Amino acid sequence: MIEPAAEREVPCAGLRIGDVAPDFSARSTTGDVRLSDYRGRWLILFSHPADFTPVCTTEFVALAGSADEFERRDCALLALSVDSLFSHFAWLRLIRDRYDIEVRFPIVEDPTLVIGRAYGMVAPHDNDSATVRTTFFIDPAGVIRAMTCYPANVGRSTPEMLRTLDALQAVDDGPVLAPANWVPGEALLVQPDASLDSVFSAKGHTDWFMKEVKRGSRK
Repeated sequence: MIEPAAEREVPCAGLRIGDVAPDFSARSTTGDVRLSDYRGRWLILFSHPADFTPVCTTEFVALAGSADEFERRDCALLALSVDSLFSHFAWLRLIRDRYDIEVRFPIVEDPTLVIGRAYGMVAPHDNDSATVRTTFFIDPAGVIRAMTCYPANVGRSTPEMLRTLDALQAVDDGPVLAPANWVPGEALLVQPDASLDSVFSAKGHTDWFMKEVKRGSRK
């Protein structure tokens, strides 16, 4: 069950980037899980509208196929929907039999919507979660670092999930910024020096706020 202090009744649960992710414990396809047990590594918590649906099936096939890529980045995957644990089991068996791939990351059951509502994955008074695909990128300290929200009829991009994770981890390595479309191996941007001396001493018109720094590509 969700921790009482974390349960809220406002849209999006009032959660923002920089908030500590509300703790919860629940049953999952890999046994009982507790969010705080993931402290010390990255975690992507995401909701899907329902089992046995076409877009969700493609997402889980794609995520299971990239599970090693997330693991290589020391990032766990944790899925959630309103469906029961046994519905999850039946769906994962179908995915295995049809696509020859096993989904081994946990899928949490949330039949009472208490977790989904606490995270703003569903509106406070909705009876199901068929309206959103919400994703939370949670860092090793349990802090929400990024969030995305897709409608039920549009699937997530697994490459973009990995790119977002790479960017978050890269900016944690120092006072740098990840530019648009950045991928590992490309240059990052240096945090601007907010001083008049740096503005006047810069050689180019934009050099004082647009400096690049090269980092090694991921092995």
